[in-house]
Amino acid sequence: MIPENLKYTKSHEWIRLDGDRLATMGITAYAVQQLGDIVFLDLPKVGAKAVAGQTIGVIESVKAAVDLYAPISGEVLEVNTLLAENFEALAKDPYGQGWMAKIRGAEEGVPPDLLSAAEYQKWIAQEAKA
Repeated sequence: MIPENLKYTKSHEWIRLDGDRLATMGITAYAVQQLGDIVFLDLPKVGAKAVAGQTIGVIESVKAAVDLYAPISGEVLEVNTLLAENFEALAKDPYGQGWMAKIRGAEEGVPPDLLSAAEYQKWIAQEAKA
């Protein structure tokens, strides 16, 4: 299930635009599935500057450690501290309770390379074939 109301990155983050340049982000259900059991999560600090496409955190699982990339540039306003105690929220509800950070976007807005749900579906299909 890939929600239609979100935008996606090729590195498997999602973003929901909540108005007034505010965006909520997390990782996709596909990413959670590929990672397997998550054992560590390092989220950005409140007040940190996010730069689109650059690392803002780390996710470690029993299979791999991967960087978490900012889908937009701006300031981190809030992080989901409940995830540090409850990694299962990522597996059970990656697009809801599994959100990771809220970012107030920079003036330049949303990067044009974010994918629609249909484009993201095609991207993961290509990745699975590779």
